Amino acid sequence: MCALFGWLDYRGIVPYKVLRKLTQALANAAEERGTDAAGISYINSGRVTIFKRPKAAHKLHFNAPDGTKAVMGHTRLATQGDKKQNYNNHPFAGHADKEFAFAHNGVLWNDKELRRDKVIPDTYIDTDSYIGVQLIEKQGKLDFDSLQYMAETVEGNFTFTVLDQTNSLYIIKGSNPMCLLHFETIGLFVYASTESIMKKALKQLGLHKFESKRIDTDEGDILCIDRNGRISRSQFQPKIYRSKYLSWYDDEPYYNVHEELLLAYCGCYGVDTADVELLLEFGYTCDEIEDMLADHSLLHETLCAVKGEEEYSLLEAF
Repeated sequence: MCALFGWLDYRGIVPYKVLRKLTQALANAAEERGTDAAGISYINSGRVTIFKRPKAAHKLHFNAPDGTKAVMGHTRLATQGDKKQNYNNHPFAGHADKEFAFAHNGVLWNDKELRRDKVIPDTYIDTDSYIGVQLIEKQGKLDFDSLQYMAETVEGNFTFTVLDQTNSLYIIKGSNPMCLLHFETIGLFVYASTESIMKKALKQLGLHKFESKRIDTDEGDILCIDRNGRISRSQFQPKIYRSKYLSWYDDEPYYNVHEELLLAYCGCYGVDTADVELLLEFGYTCDEIEDMLADHSLLHETLCAVKGEEEYSLLEAF
């Protein structure tokens, strides 16, 4: 579980100080989904610039230069790849027909298989996410077609963001969450992995007082926002995976959100797998449970309600 965050300023009327503070506020709020490392990317003089460190976001000073049109950020909960080796942290640099930066929220599990089958070459970067960069580079271009190829080749749970050297921002929406807002009156797009991150950051700056519209991003969407604020869309075909939680339904044997991954890392938040399994059985989604991991009071309240309902059902059975 990691977090994506950032913004794209296409009219140039938002003051630099506000944008700089927005970057830091989003990064700090995104710590709820990862404190092992944090980083941002932006375009400076037509070149992709990446600043990242194996530290929590609040311990870093994010300071993209005045005139920056877009910032793409990431906070990390490390699952594969030593965070102390900074090259394992996000964002990653890529080179196709143009330079780009790449970030990922989720876990991919077929990177070793793709390397073994020579689909992508070996690399010193251990992070599973980096196969996304390599698959785009394999196509020799950055566009909807290469992003579709990448999203349909990887296996795992994900949402990706890509920022190219022309300040076009791409969002590739898999099963992991994404909240994207458009502040049309001030010419600003802001995004974060969850609404809670978004609300916390916007409230800190007072931007929540401005009118905004939520831009829908569904699983399978590839969305591009160019430097002028124009949105274009394409799609990829999400993979379907088998779930042990749905195996007793003959007519619903598959799912496309990976509960197993949630169970694998819930212990990092001091949460027992039995509690997560109980919430899954009661119908809570992975996105909802991930929000609870970051808010233990909400988790406790939900578990009390669920366990109370379970007790009531058992009593009714007698």
